[in-house]
Amino acid sequence: MCEQYQRGREAVNPVIVLVRPQLGENIGKAARAMLNFGLTQMRLVTPRDGWPNPSAGPAASGADIVLEQAQVFESVADAVADCEHVYATTVRKRGVTKPVVTPVEAAAEIHTAPGRSAILFGPERSGLATEDVALARAILTVPINPEFGSLNLAQAVILVAYEWSKGQGLAQPPRTDLDPPAPQAELEGLIGHLDMLLERSGFYYPPDRVPTTRLTLRSVLTKPGWNAQEIRTLRGVLSALEGKKRPPH
Repeated sequence: MCEQYQRGREAVNPVIVLVRPQLGENIGKAARAMLNFGLTQMRLVTPRDGWPNPSAGPAASGADIVLEQAQVFESVADAVADCEHVYATTVRKRGVTKPVVTPVEAAAEIHTAPGRSAILFGPERSGLATEDVALARAILTVPINPEFGSLNLAQAVILVAYEWSKGQGLAQPPRTDLDPPAPQAELEGLIGHLDMLLERSGFYYPPDRVPTTRLTLRSVLTKPGWNAQEIRTLRGVLSALEGKKRPPH
């Protein structure tokens, strides 16, 4: 049953196809980007330096499962032969008439369309060739600065993987509940303590500016919503500046 479920998930999760990747480091970084967002199926089309590549592992930073399961193909057609939906990532249409979608739109389609989807990423220097794009059913384009449309391979993969992951309900990082704000009386004690020290030090000058200065300080101190521990710490700081020694432990 678990194996059937896993096979079902693999059919839903998109396949990342790196077409003629040049550097092992970039393959490793792409694997790292994939696993961050729950993708494990990587396919390589004629990697320039062969496969496996010793440079990929360190760059993957622990995404070994992606590299270990990576499959190598001799052509893009072979790599996507079992995929019903193929997207070609490119910043240009390259003279091929295809539907153009954003990562958000592609993610929505992948989540709802039956069958397996593949997303093609081209080599680092030149991107996908026209012949590669021609095999796809749609062009996936990231809205990008028209004056500088340069993404490295891992950046392109992570953008697409992130949008896809939004519909997967991946676990969020654990959140630490914040302590509630301190009671107003404790905050007033802090403000009064600071006011006393400032007045004693001659900070308030000239006299006609004192009300405005006090109001500004109060505004600064009431903005953060200090909790009780923070106020106690600040009071301790003021006491230290005041010259009061802490009691011995």
